[in-house]
Amino acid sequence: MAGATTPASGALVRLCLPSLLLFLYRCCRCEAVEMERTLAMIKPDGLSGKYTEAIKEVILDSGFHIVKETEVQLDAERASVFYAEHSQRSFFDSLVKYITSGPVLAMVLERPDAVAQWRTLIGPTDAKKAKTSHPNSTLCHFSIRAMCGLDSEKNCVHGSDSPESADREISFFFGEAESVTVEHDEL
Repeated sequence: MAGATTPASGALVRLCLPSLLLFLYRCCRCEAVEMERTLAMIKPDGLSGKYTEAIKEVILDSGFHIVKETEVQLDAERASVFYAEHSQRSFFDSLVKYITSGPVLAMVLERPDAVAQWRTLIGPTDAKKAKTSHPNSTLCHFSIRAMCGLDSEKNCVHGSDSPESADREISFFFGEAESVTVEHDEL
């Protein structure tokens, strides 16, 4: 049916409407809009579960721009470097085994307040909890992990937890570090 939307995409439009209105207000006042970049990663379960296009649709419907993307197969050494901050945690070996079980899709996302907005959109780390606290069907409680994650390990997506992490993680997948915050003068 032409023009039909899913409950999730409709909820995302309503969720993003305040940000869009603020953006347009700033544009009309010719203020600089500070854009931020973050790393988004679709993990092996997201790629093998055929969620890639649905996740990208949610990303774009939420006001993000996908600046760059690359599909890669991480080996244990590179995965250990990426998740080094968790190396002393009990789940580290399992995490490395999981993240190397198939390819991942790394993307650089851009929009105002990208790190926080992406973390909100992906939802709680534990996908089982996300399915209860952030189910697909409601405006304020939608999350990608509720849509396609399985548990706290196989939770479908990764998101940088700070601008500093975003800079490091973007550099990890795409080479030379880029400035995480980019100013755009809107006319």
